[in-house]
Amino acid sequence: MQIKVCTYNIHKGFSHFNRRMVIHELRERLRELEVDVVFLQEVQGMNLRHQTLHANWPSVPQHEFLADEIWGQTAYGLNAKYDHGHHGNAILSRFDILSSYNLDVSDHRFEKRGLLHVQVDLPDAPGTHFFCVHLGLAGGGRRRQMEAMAERVEQIVPPDAPLIIAGDFNDWNNRAQDLLERRLALEEVFRGRPARSFPSRLPVLRLDRIYVRGFNIHSAKVHTGQVWSNISDHAPLTAHLELAR
Repeated sequence: MQIKVCTYNIHKGFSHFNRRMVIHELRERLRELEVDVVFLQEVQGMNLRHQTLHANWPSVPQHEFLADEIWGQTAYGLNAKYDHGHHGNAILSRFDILSSYNLDVSDHRFEKRGLLHVQVDLPDAPGTHFFCVHLGLAGGGRRRQMEAMAERVEQIVPPDAPLIIAGDFNDWNNRAQDLLERRLALEEVFRGRPARSFPSRLPVLRLDRIYVRGFNIHSAKVHTGQVWSNISDHAPLTAHLELAR
C-alpha cells in the first residue's frame, strides 16, 4: 500500500507579516499536491476578529474549510486559546480516524504547544499512528517536548505499528535526529539531511520534518517558488511512502 503525506505550517491562513488572508488560495494549492494525509500547524480554529474584518473569512474552522470534499476525516488539537479565538495543529485524512488525543507539552504559559496524536485505519494497517507536532522556539523546551513525545510513543504505539511524526520542529540545529532515530527507530524522509523549508522565499533553516517507521520512502520533496512563498513563511514538504512488509 502506498500513501502520500504532507506537512505544512500554514501561518494561520495569512501571508508573510500577515499582509493578506490567503486561506482560499492555500486550499487550492493543497489540493494540487494530491496527498492522502496532511499534517498542519498554526491552524486557526476560531478567530472572531478576523471573522469581523474579512468578509470572506471561512464560516467553519480552517481545518474543516481546507478538508472540504477532499479529506473526509479531520482532527484538531487546540494549543493556544485567547479571548477572541484559538489555534493549534490539525490532521486531514482520506482514511478513517479511529481516535484522537492532544497532548499539552507547553514549556511555559507564554508559548503554548501540543502534540496531536491520531490512530488511523489504513486498509492494510488499521493500527497506524500519526503525530502532528509544533515544537517550541527554545532549545531546552524542545528537548523536553521531544522527550514527552518519545514517552507517548513508547507507551501507546506498539513497536511493530506503522508510525509517522510530522510538523514544524523549529529544530534548526538538528537535535531531533538522535532522539527520534536512535530511541524510536524513525527515519527522516530526506534520509537524515532535512530539507530547508524556512523562510519560504529563500529557505535556509531546516525546521519542518517528516519521520516514518514501518514505511519505505519512495521520494520526498520540498515545495518552493513564488506560488508557495506567497502563502506562508514555511514551505510545505511531501513524501511518497509505501507500507513496509
